[in-house]
Amino acid sequence: MSRRLSLLEDRYQSLLIERGPGRWDVTGTGEQLYQRAIELVGEADEIETDFLQTEQSLAGPLSVSLPDDFGRAFLTPVVLRFQAEHPEIQLNVDFGDKHSDLISENYDFAIRLTNKPDTSLVSERIGQTRHKLYSSARYSAAHGIPDTLDLLTDHPLLHYGAQRRARWEFQTKSGVKKVTFQPSLTSNSGAFLLEAAKNGAGIAKLPDFIAHEAVQSGELVEILSRHTIDDWGIFLLHPVERRRNRRMRAFSEQIRNACLAGVAARAD
Repeated sequence: MSRRLSLLEDRYQSLLIERGPGRWDVTGTGEQLYQRAIELVGEADEIETDFLQTEQSLAGPLSVSLPDDFGRAFLTPVVLRFQAEHPEIQLNVDFGDKHSDLISENYDFAIRLTNKPDTSLVSERIGQTRHKLYSSARYSAAHGIPDTLDLLTDHPLLHYGAQRRARWEFQTKSGVKKVTFQPSLTSNSGAFLLEAAKNGAGIAKLPDFIAHEAVQSGELVEILSRHTIDDWGIFLLHPVERRRNRRMRAFSEQIRNACLAGVAARAD
């Protein structure tokens, strides 16, 4: 090993590892060389695996990070179908809305709902979600509903997040209207806010994938529908350094098709 290391250092005219009695320390140049080399070795391994498995079932690890509410409400059946179709893939699925470090936490993919995707990652917009204002029919009957945005803050407002002062933005005929307020209830769970709205706790801004069934059943009614809220994109993210192998390509195709089909169904 020492001889091979010396040959490498002679080749690159650089000290890669500082050697001492019972101690070896990788230098900055050595770390850079290692990172570049490990990428090439990983890519070569993936090429060999892809072509060796061309006529075989997909196999190997795949780790994905999914948003909590959207993942459980919409993506769960898609992921389970993918796992059933490719049982030899060791699938790890993590639910959570925190912005994970995909490299250090070793995720192949993350799916995020946002209007500002992480520019340090490769991002592909595969769908969109619509947000609207809702209240329960019971709340509307007891307290009425605002007919202008200026009257919105006269009602208890349910907000996704933890801010003591929140702001909702609306597109109106005269431009963007910002409504700043102190929420009566906040939560990091859209499912919880849905239940709160259904139980008459106030007016909530909810995405369509959470509110859809309650609207269809008549438990929730949309309010101030003439004003729109900007859509959020559904983004499929992966690290720049990570090449898409066959497992990743198969997963991304299935998720993409499901999200596009969901958008088309809502448009109908």
